[in-house]
Amino acid sequence: MSDLTQAMLARGQRARAAARALREATPQTRTRALELLAQKLRANVEPILAANQRDLDAGRANGMSEALLDRLALNPARVEGIASAVEIIAGVQDPLGIETERWTAPVNGLDIARVRTPIGVLGIIYESRPNVTADAAALCIRSGNAAILRCGSDCLQSSLAIAVLIGEALEEAGLPADAVQLVDTPDRAAVGLMLSGLEGTIDLIVPRGGKSLVGRVQAEARVAVLSHLEGMNHTYVHSGANADMARAIVVNAKMRRVSVCGATETLLIDEAVAPELLPLIAADLSAKGCELRGGEKARAIVPEMVPASNKDWSTEYLAPVITVGIVDDIDHAIRHIETYGSGHTEAIITNDPDAAATFLNRVDSAIVVHNASTQYADGGEFGFGGEIGIATGRMHARGPVGAEQLTTFKYVVRGQGQTRP
Repeated sequence: MSDLTQAMLARGQRARAAARALREATPQTRTRALELLAQKLRANVEPILAANQRDLDAGRANGMSEALLDRLALNPARVEGIASAVEIIAGVQDPLGIETERWTAPVNGLDIARVRTPIGVLGIIYESRPNVTADAAALCIRSGNAAILRCGSDCLQSSLAIAVLIGEALEEAGLPADAVQLVDTPDRAAVGLMLSGLEGTIDLIVPRGGKSLVGRVQAEARVAVLSHLEGMNHTYVHSGANADMARAIVVNAKMRRVSVCGATETLLIDEAVAPELLPLIAADLSAKGCELRGGEKARAIVPEMVPASNKDWSTEYLAPVITVGIVDDIDHAIRHIETYGSGHTEAIITNDPDAAATFLNRVDSAIVVHNASTQYADGGEFGFGGEIGIATGRMHARGPVGAEQLTTFKYVVRGQGQTRP
């Protein structure tokens, strides 16, 4: 057995023991750990930024794209944002022990309750976002789950700096530091070991990253996976849209931060309003430095667009590039989304309530939005404080995965001496 294998198995065993302590701790203890973590993040901005600079320097030396460097970069405002998210999670109602339903079974008189409990030990695998280290840790502490975190090598130094503070906060609150462990090696074999389940000590794998990472996890994992696909998101401008609203929302949905999974990648616009509205939206996007790739009808209206290839309609750019298509009507728009979407986030812009209701009811994505930017696809914006990711599957959790979504349940059955005939 290799040294790495031994070390990872030991991590799993320590995490399993820590999960028990977290599960049995009071909500107040878990809250205290989160409050301490927020304080420590604010008190250690300079060490965090120094570690992040080492990651950024290495990323630039390795030819990392500007979009990925933006994902990786921290500054005082972003560190404050991380601390604020932890603080919000600390204020979220503790989900454990809550009865989601209770009834008396009519056939036997048993008192039956469904009660939320932690999942256990989560293996969380993610790429170049150091904020995920704090978000994941905080959500796991809030939900009573132990966590083994494996970040991308690109953000290892930043994540290590944050992980030290997580351990300190846990211990000062009276919880084991092993409740959140960061894998401190860039060796990719560690990922394979986590996917094996570490001899039954990992209960759930959560990948947060690009298509290749999620694909590998889904193909190789020997334990349950809570995953998301890429954010192949659409914004649809319906014929009943307010023009000024549509222009503002589209620019924000694409260009606020192009590197986030909630960014719009395809713009669809009704043929009835495209001749007047599309040139205005195209000019707005171009002024922000966005490249437009259009279908034949879109280029007939805005000839400056680059011709869109078949691949463009299903590409998550994570860059200042957007694909533009003209649709006949709402049915055409929904069919397009069903064909090319990833089940993440779709938006309609319209002042027609019937059209909005049709879109919200018929589009089967994790998040559907009316008259707002797709960039609101975020656990923090939903009031969860943070998120592990946006789940695009149809089982257990869907959409932003916060503390409540990281719980399972058990049935508590109370009797008065009943025996089954």
